[in-house]
Amino acid sequence: MLLNKLIHLILLPPLSLLLLYATGLLLRRRHPRLGIIARRGAVGLLLVLSTNIAATALLRPLERMEPPLLAPAARGAQAIVILAAGSMLRAPEYGNQDVPDYITLARLRYGARLQQETGLPILVSGGNADPVRGLQPKAEGMARALREDFRTPVKWVEAGSETTAENAANSARMLAPAGVRRVLLVTDAMHMARARLVFERAGLEVVSAPTAYFTTHAFSPLQLLPSASGLSGSYYAVYEWLGLFWYKLRY
Repeated sequence: MLLNKLIHLILLPPLSLLLLYATGLLLRRRHPRLGIIARRGAVGLLLVLSTNIAATALLRPLERMEPPLLAPAARGAQAIVILAAGSMLRAPEYGNQDVPDYITLARLRYGARLQQETGLPILVSGGNADPVRGLQPKAEGMARALREDFRTPVKWVEAGSETTAENAANSARMLAPAGVRRVLLVTDAMHMARARLVFERAGLEVVSAPTAYFTTHAFSPLQLLPSASGLSGSYYAVYEWLGLFWYKLRY
């Protein structure tokens, strides 16, 4: 798992661009023209990817692959599956428990709304536990938030997965004894295409229930300026495009 994270960091901005710039520095004596191209390319790409307009251009095609869910009660689903994103570790205001981060909370909120509209049972999925470091499975924090903060029941807690593909395989196995074949799948709009792919490969019929659209804002000239939010959006966009490409090759 640590190796996978290291590979992700190397492939994704900004580290990938910093490595490109460093390569340019190494080339400046023996291959000065290539060195200049590498350094200027790294700086140029960093500036472009740091703008919200570039992030939007990368994210919008991902989000448009799956339209918003309409009339969820009429889609014939048997359960709701909510995928984890991240956690806020050892939150002091919650007694040093790990709690869902804002991305996971957006998914939980929409999942709770769907449960209220449909009455369907909920499965939460997400692991990444590390007893040595005291990290709790994400799904446990999700279930606790749904029950305590959203007053929403949770029937299944899948706490052993570390990737979206494992979310799918483990969830399918957990739902099989209950005869669940068709699910409402809740995750970010940008993540939905990749998640749907592996859940269908795991044998489930998927009704996409995307949430957390990041490209619905109106255009502003400020989107042309580099910002931390722009670089963050581009990071997630590149991550999802690479992930979707890899999953299509592998699954």
